[in-house]
Amino acid sequence: MDHLLERIEKLIDIGIALSAESNIARLLEMILLGAKEITNADGGTLYSVQENQAVKMEILRTDSLNFAMGGTTGTAIPFAPIPLYGADGQPNHHNVVTHAVLNDCTINIPDAYSAAGFDFTGTREFDRKTGYRSTSFLTVPLKNHEGDIIGVLQLLNAQNDAGQVIPFSAEAQRLTEALASQAAVALTNRRLIEDLKHLFESFIKLIADAIDEKSPYTGGHCRRVPVITMLLADAVAKVQDGPLRDFTMSEDDRYELEMAAWLHDCGKVTTPEYVVDKSTKLETIYDRIHEVDARFEILKRDAEIALLRKRAEHPTQADLLLKEYQDTVRQLEDDRDFIHRSNQGGEFMRPEDQARIEALARRTWIDATGAVRPLLTEDEVRNLNIAKGTLTDDERQVINNHIVATINMLEALPFPKHLKRVPEFAGGHHERIDGRGYPRGLTREQMSVQARIMAIADVFEALTARDRPYKPGKKLSETLRIMACMKQDGHLDPDLLDVFIKERVFQQYAEQYLDPEQVDAVDISRLPGYENTGTR
Repeated sequence: MDHLLERIEKLIDIGIALSAESNIARLLEMILLGAKEITNADGGTLYSVQENQAVKMEILRTDSLNFAMGGTTGTAIPFAPIPLYGADGQPNHHNVVTHAVLNDCTINIPDAYSAAGFDFTGTREFDRKTGYRSTSFLTVPLKNHEGDIIGVLQLLNAQNDAGQVIPFSAEAQRLTEALASQAAVALTNRRLIEDLKHLFESFIKLIADAIDEKSPYTGGHCRRVPVITMLLADAVAKVQDGPLRDFTMSEDDRYELEMAAWLHDCGKVTTPEYVVDKSTKLETIYDRIHEVDARFEILKRDAEIALLRKRAEHPTQADLLLKEYQDTVRQLEDDRDFIHRSNQGGEFMRPEDQARIEALARRTWIDATGAVRPLLTEDEVRNLNIAKGTLTDDERQVINNHIVATINMLEALPFPKHLKRVPEFAGGHHERIDGRGYPRGLTREQMSVQARIMAIADVFEALTARDRPYKPGKKLSETLRIMACMKQDGHLDPDLLDVFIKERVFQQYAEQYLDPEQVDAVDISRLPGYENTGTR
């Protein structure tokens, strides 16, 4: 009785351990080793039932032969899966394991050498080669909550206290069946968690890919920001001294940050394409520069008509009138070319160029109905005089609203405990440490380290991106110079940017993701604020 109680205690302990294990390989190993322990079996194999109607060895152990494969051993099992059905479609009842699956039954064989009905040819060949004697077998199917058999536990050679091989007792069988039931639940739960995790990750990446596909000009941004984020986070976690020395990350912390990085722009699903893809100042659904071109062609046509009429009225002034016409056409073409140049978004538009746009707007042309129209509409003037980039203030607000949408979307999701901070991490990448960012105007003290890391990753990716409509991807040296200035302006976290630059995190990313012509030499000591670092 004491012996039985001891085994039951072991069964309880094993059950508790199974419920706490999160790694499937270790879980499978614990199931087999636990079953061997409570039955005092010399060997055993744990099989999984495959979708292709076969059983596959996952873990194999024989103590007396010092035989260990599968699981955490790192040694692959060379044996092929065993089909549940033959080539003729008939069920495979000759094999003990497949018979247990097909009939959903436990099979207890006292002596394989005298057992009838099963093919032990392979077992006997193994025994012949190793000098082993495979005698008693206990084969128990593992059934999940839906009644599906997901695996098979097979134990080999039960032993008494003296080490002699004996049959598996009825008590050992009941305990093994109880363990198999617990194991099936634990294994099913773990696989369900893994499947849900995989589904969650796939859905997140699907959203990110959809956003990148939505615009040819931001394609890859949602995939690249997580890379930069994790490179910087890992570098910060290695810092031994300074203000960031206490920052650490567990595996759950890393996973949470990486998911936040993948989701940081999910709100862009609400942003209209004509704003995201606005590659020129006059572009909406299409580029309105072509309408302006048509007006200039009308003005040139009207000038030519006026020339022909005047020459008919004043034939003696033909040369003078031709010169006036040519001067007019040259000026029109120069004005048109200027508007084309102004239509391209740049870093800065001079006030005198903005004044010229306004002056050109005061010129008129006559449409098909005879109405007199301004050469440029008020909206066209407002767009052409954008000082930086291609977006008006209203359009920039539409773009900026994507982060509000991101926060609202993520805060509406019931994230589990280990992902609770995803909305805060993802929603803070447009904040500034001086409180002048958006949408909440948070200061450095109000932001987590992770959110500040993402802000740096987002800026670095945007500056080096090669697929933006209004600029080419910048070289490393120029990118870091801009970011160093942003640090001095209170935009980026100084301590985190120091790690990013001094630990050359940027270099790790650049080697894989930037074009070779962007990867120029970076002398850190020449960056603003890093002159005295002595770092090259």
